[in-house]
Amino acid sequence: MLMKTELTKEDRFHNKTAEIAKKSGFHRICIKPVAFLGGLSFRGAAYTRGNVKRLSMLAMTCLLFVVYSSFSFPMFIAGEGNDINLDNVSEEARNIVLAEEAEVDLEELALLEDDEIDLEGELVETTHGMEIEAKYSAEDILALTQPNGSGEGHAAEGESVEFSQDDWKLLLINKQHSIPEGYEFPLGDIQTMKGTMHCDARIIDDLLNMLQDAKESGIILKICSPYRDLAYQEVLFNKKINWYMKRGMSYLEAYQRGSRVVAVPAASEHRLGLALDIVSDTYINLDEGFADTPAGIWLAENSYKYGFILRYPKGKEDITGIDYEPWHFRYVGVDAAAVMTEGGMTLEEFWEEMWEE
Repeated sequence: MLMKTELTKEDRFHNKTAEIAKKSGFHRICIKPVAFLGGLSFRGAAYTRGNVKRLSMLAMTCLLFVVYSSFSFPMFIAGEGNDINLDNVSEEARNIVLAEEAEVDLEELALLEDDEIDLEGELVETTHGMEIEAKYSAEDILALTQPNGSGEGHAAEGESVEFSQDDWKLLLINKQHSIPEGYEFPLGDIQTMKGTMHCDARIIDDLLNMLQDAKESGIILKICSPYRDLAYQEVLFNKKINWYMKRGMSYLEAYQRGSRVVAVPAASEHRLGLALDIVSDTYINLDEGFADTPAGIWLAENSYKYGFILRYPKGKEDITGIDYEPWHFRYVGVDAAAVMTEGGMTLEEFWEEMWEE
């Protein structure tokens, strides 16, 4: 006499799916995925039953699949603090996350121009886009700090000059050359009516001489972007990227466009204390129109005498990687500035001619 064997849950499942598959070709096609997944589940349960290690390994595998799948990953990059509109982000850019913005005390930055910020505290677009510092007038600076007539000085006429790659004045910073890790310099203070302005202490004498001589020529210069620290530069850069993304660009497009008008934090000359954005009391906009003003013309013709160069000249955008900025001046020292100005060279071209041939 044969004994009746009790069917397992897996047997009953397979019998049921086979019964459904016999009804028609359509049922057969529909039931195949169910049968496969069901069979896989039973095999997994049998494999891990009573074995904690196997169960843990299977659970971890499933968790990693969920986290890194293309369906769930956007939840992680759209977290609080990144403020990314995924509707405007291309598939290629979904795996890129903006650097977390550091807290910046805007009260201490002295401060936002009324036409550059909206009611919700967001920067609004101007021609240059992100300049929110106070504008320090030469009159205010010279009223509290008089130049002493010294400065870095330069080689005597006819004397040969040797330049060194290790010279702090000639440090090349751009998208290909980041600020060296651990770079330090003496941070100097210049007292103004609007507070304290910071830059590399070693350029202060030449800067004051330039402001004074410009004033004697009837030009009142204004400095609106002296030294910036890393946290503040990151805020400026991230806000610029977000501004472009909110207008339909992907992250990669916004990064490419934004990095031509606001320096990438790791490659900002303002963090060296050697770069200044300079306008005047009669023209305060950071745009190409400044080049045609009396102040813009005076700086282009005379800044090299005090060790400054126009860092991002017109027609050299492919070399510098930055759009034309007739207001951005960089200190390189009197001798080097004379060589670059006479040769119509950027700092990149100066390096190439001196050391990279």
